[in-house]
Amino acid sequence: MNIADTLDRNNIFFPEREAIVYGDQTWTYGRFWTDANRLANALTALGVKQGDKVCLFLTNCPEFIIAYYACQKVGAVAVSISSMCKADEVEYMVNDSEGVVLITEEGLMENVPARDKMPGLRTVVSIDGGSGDRTWNELLEGGSSEFRTVYTDRHDGAAIIYTSGTTGKPKGVVLTHGNVVSNTNAAKYMCQMRPDDRAICFLPIYHSFAQNFIFNSVVQSGGTLVLHKKFDLDRVLESLKNDRITRWYAVPAIYIMVLNDPRSAEAMKTVRYCFSAASAMPGEVARQWKEKFGLVINEGYGLTETTPFTTYNHEFRHKEGSVGTAIMDVEVRIADADGNEVPRGDLGEIWIKGPNVMKEYYRKPEATAETIVNGWLRSGDIGYMDDEGYVFIVDRLKDMINSAGLKIWPREVEEVIYTHPNVRECAVIGVPHEVFGETVKAVIALKEPGKTTAEEIIDLVKQHLADYKAPRIVEFLDELPKNPTGKILKRELKEREKKLRGGA
Repeated sequence: MNIADTLDRNNIFFPEREAIVYGDQTWTYGRFWTDANRLANALTALGVKQGDKVCLFLTNCPEFIIAYYACQKVGAVAVSISSMCKADEVEYMVNDSEGVVLITEEGLMENVPARDKMPGLRTVVSIDGGSGDRTWNELLEGGSSEFRTVYTDRHDGAAIIYTSGTTGKPKGVVLTHGNVVSNTNAAKYMCQMRPDDRAICFLPIYHSFAQNFIFNSVVQSGGTLVLHKKFDLDRVLESLKNDRITRWYAVPAIYIMVLNDPRSAEAMKTVRYCFSAASAMPGEVARQWKEKFGLVINEGYGLTETTPFTTYNHEFRHKEGSVGTAIMDVEVRIADADGNEVPRGDLGEIWIKGPNVMKEYYRKPEATAETIVNGWLRSGDIGYMDDEGYVFIVDRLKDMINSAGLKIWPREVEEVIYTHPNVRECAVIGVPHEVFGETVKAVIALKEPGKTTAEEIIDLVKQHLADYKAPRIVEFLDELPKNPTGKILKRELKEREKKLRGGA
């Protein structure tokens, strides 16, 4: 088994079909396969062998995808490093993963540490300049166009993706060939991906969602990936129309931006499928989207540690507010602190078991043992399951607010706040309180600043929820902090709150 087997098949059956579109550049499956083979031969010549780690420190670009598949062909492990990382973070991830080759670009070279800080690294490759030891063109030109994909066991590592590191140093999630092949097959089948689909991808492909659920699944289905370096509203709306996009993948913050743009109705005409990930889609946004475009926003659930696809809210039986039922070959249960399943409808932690569950955190056996218990992965997310097996996410366990012993789940409060017509995005966090221990704060970005008061927000929540769940503090910001995938960073809001309170 090897992830690259699919690319080999695509080259045999439809070498002239478009595989990657990037601006005015196009890679057919034949060209994609040939470039991956050339790079696989070049990596072999550099001494890369099966099981070695090749670090990809790149923005969204075709070279990332070609390098990823070249690694799979060799049997090496592709290590994704966020293009947002600074030198200290790159140093940590290269050394932690035991990387032997680093592939990067000139725009990121300033954050490539001095070589004496990465003693195991043998070669730096630049895809677009001469600052590295070797250049991309040099490697491709010197490599043969024929390469026999190596055999790998389904349990062999294929990729390492680093977690965001909200507590301590980031951990390297080892995903196997079995993980990725199983998960992309599930995405292809359950999300009805077709060879004539054209999927847009502007989300960062160093992240598990874009890497596996989008680009690897598109290759698995033999479709076309229309790749963007980053999200740019004008360019994306233009691409939707000109590139005849049929599959739209985004996060809630981007859905809100597109929903509010008057050009979007024309741009979305060819789209037949929409999917949202990274954070919960506000119900009000989903309703407005369907009303405007006639399209359901499909949702699922997963983590980097689950490759990431775990549950799916089926279009043929879609339940608003749910992330759906477990995907094929995967089990999900709601458990108490001891791992015992709780009755349907009761809150508990989401535990996951199946071929999508990671092999390990690389070189961190204790952290692995804490997260995977008897084959079950503890997600750290709190939710419940209804009588039909549909899962509803309540919140992250660590985000729960404990106010005088009363549990408050931020997402429940956020759902109400999103029903206000002037709210663009919001986040609810717990902040210190001298009497209650914690109290509720809402941080909000408005569509029209200055036209909504804190009192309006507080009264709105009190109309729908118990008074103790209503925010005691409301702050308006122009923008909420987000990571590159568009997920609102509550940890940054909490850190900001500490600074505002003088570190208390």
